[in-house]
Amino acid sequence: MRNRMVLAIAAATALLAGCGDDGSTASTPAAPTSTTGTMAEAPSTPRDATTKRGTASGDAGLTVTNIRIGHQSGFDRVVYDLGGKGTPGWIVQYADRAVQDGSGKPIDVAGSSILEVQILGSAYPFDSAVAPYAGPDPATEPSAPLIAGVYRTLVFEGTTQSFIGVNADRPGFTVTTLTNPTRLVIDVATP
Repeated sequence: MRNRMVLAIAAATALLAGCGDDGSTASTPAAPTSTTGTMAEAPSTPRDATTKRGTASGDAGLTVTNIRIGHQSGFDRVVYDLGGKGTPGWIVQYADRAVQDGSGKPIDVAGSSILEVQILGSAYPFDSAVAPYAGPDPATEPSAPLIAGVYRTLVFEGTTQSFIGVNADRPGFTVTTLTNPTRLVIDVATP
């Protein structure tokens, strides 16, 4: 009887330990992650400024429906809310200048640095049957002063391109996906 009780307590402890994980995990260039979470979750402070890549699911057909910007301790956060099906891939990297895919048109982006965001597995709104983002261009948030603005969300050949103007010289950043609802999250380290 006592052995059963000890075994039951050990099993319950292991189960509860697994429930304590908040699920927020930053990706690395080699291993994209998908987690469930909220805007309030805070990963560790971003440290490296190298290109980040992730692969979209084979069934991805996503449209940006909203852009949110917020401030957390140690970083400012940009969230792309996504509607449609599947999970996004991404290429996020610093660029010397902002140039629109397809047309080659230069885009004037405020800030000291330009972070180019390519959301892979994107679909035109008429293909995803999701209403696209119709907010301001650029999107701004005074409580997150590191982010000078988030510019455009144009789809070209299965990729949504956007630019984040950053008021610092290429600070470190992380890229994370969250589910329920689907989001692509970029955290940029504050100086």
